[in-house]
Order: sequence, then C-alpha cells, then structure tokens
Amino acid sequence: MPRHKAAVHTSDVAFSPTVKAIQSRKGSRAAYAKMEARGSWPSTITDDLAAFIKAQTSVYLATVNATGQPYIQHRGGPPGFLRVIDDKTIGFADFVGNRQYITSGNLSDNAKAHLFLMDYTNLRRVKIWGTACVVEDDVDLIDTLIPKDYEARPEQALLFTVVAWDTNCPQHIPRRFDAADFAMVVASRDERIAELESEIRQLKNEDASDITLPSLGRDPMATSFTPPLSLQVAWMVSVTALVIPASDAGVSH
Repeated sequence: MPRHKAAVHTSDVAFSPTVKAIQSRKGSRAAYAKMEARGSWPSTITDDLAAFIKAQTSVYLATVNATGQPYIQHRGGPPGFLRVIDDKTIGFADFVGNRQYITSGNLSDNAKAHLFLMDYTNLRRVKIWGTACVVEDDVDLIDTLIPKDYEARPEQALLFTVVAWDTNCPQHIPRRFDAADFAMVVASRDERIAELESEIRQLKNEDASDITLPSLGRDPMATSFTPPLSLQVAWMVSVTALVIPASDAGVSH
C-alpha cells in the first residue's frame, strides 16, 4: 500500500502538494514558505485564542462524509458556550435540534473536522483544523458544558481536538453588531444625552439668576450694560410724561 508522507509543517493540514503547486503558479508559495520556516501555524490554543473563543456566540463546524461530501453546521449560544478544556481541546454541548444527525454520522465515518469562527464586530476570523468526536454517555461532561441559565435541552457533547489554526485578514468582512451590543451603545448614548441636557438646564438657571437690569445712575465704567445717550434721553422723557401732568408741563391740548 502507498504510504502518505508525514506532515512537515502544521500548515500542511491545508497546504497539500496540489495547493502548494497552485501557490507556486500564482506567485504566493515563496511567502508561505517563509512562514513555514518561521514555525508555520500554531498547533495549540494560546491565551489570545482562548479569549477569542470564549467571546464567540456562534461557530461553523465543517465535516465530511465517507464519500467526500462536505457539510457545514452552525452552532450558537451565549458567550462562553464554546469551552476551552485544555490547550488542544474545545468542547460544547450539542442541544436537541432537527434530529438529522448529519454531523454525527459524518464524524462516525471521518473524524476530520474544521471550526470557522467569525467576529463581525471587530472584523476578525479564525480557522481551526482538527478532529472531532461526539460524546453521548458522559453526563458529567455534558453538564459542565451547558451554559448557565441557557434554556435548551442538551442531547450530547462534541469535543474538538486542535491540529492547527490560522487567522484571516479583515478584508471583505461586513461589520455587524449583536443586538445586545447595540442596545448597550444606545443606552450609553442616551445616558450621555441626559447628562448634557441636565447641564444645559443648570447653565440656563445660573444665567437667569445673574441678569441685572441697567441703571442710569451706575458708573459708566461698570461691567453692567449702560444704554447709549439717545436711549437715556428717551427714557427720561417717558418718565417725565408719566410723573408730570401734561398741563403742568406747559403742554396744551
């Protein structure tokens, strides 16, 4: 029987000889060869990757059946539903769904699997190659993987063993926000608007209490407003007309 050549680099899980030949033809092989010389892709879960995984609310799981037909399944839950068990293992509770069991059947035939994680808010994506298995008879494991206060009925658990992982550039990722994140931003904005409105009302009240009416007897160098001479004369004429009757002022009708 022909023997398959053992992988030299962790990226060989994705860069098959055919892939490398295409990279050479299209001009990208040299750059990836340098990456491989520097150590290739990580094969264990780092602290940064663990934090990224913990923050996710959804994941895409790819499997393939015995005939080579691929299948992608979406799984979601609250942050933390994806559990990093150790530096090689990711687990999550598999809840009762439409009961097609395509992923379960595929993994029974072929343990190779892939996790694809998207962070639309921060324009990040992570690709994880590995193997996976379904665990049906370990109640304690399943219980530890159920998110707290999450209303769903677990049926089994899925354990994913990491072989290699890589990140993608943010190109062409549409920025999207979770409803909870958007609500938090809106609430913060509304709170700030309320603070500013309160400050405006306070400033208006302070301005109203500081207003002083102009007085003709005030020092013209004082900081309060001094009306021009024409207005002073007009004011004096109007006061005189009110205080001195027209007959006394020598005005005939």
